[in-house]
Amino acid sequence: MTDSVTTSPSTGPAEWINLPDVADRLGVSISKVHQMIRDGALLAVKRDGIRVVPAELVANSTVLKHLPGVLTLLHDAGYNDEEALGWLYEPDETLGGSGAVALGGDRAREVKRRAQALGF
Repeated sequence: MTDSVTTSPSTGPAEWINLPDVADRLGVSISKVHQMIRDGALLAVKRDGIRVVPAELVANSTVLKHLPGVLTLLHDAGYNDEEALGWLYEPDETLGGSGAVALGGDRAREVKRRAQALGF
């Protein structure tokens, strides 16, 4: 059952996925999803007391390729998960909407470069 909370794509995720549904999409156990979150390979935040993942970050039965690296850079720059989420969904027309959207396309390296610059 997908958590169907929706928001404007320019201000946040268009859709949230609960962790059991993330596990189903990725074809892994719920334990593996929890491990991915602990390892910083996947971003999850609490909404209404339930940990959820932005749907845009899980595509084609995998986590977006550059997401783990970007999350590591953001955490190294002092961002917590909520702040990282805000940074990824900050409206940016030069990226085609937001960093989260750009991670799924040809501007993913630019998102990673911008996240890296935050550490300086």
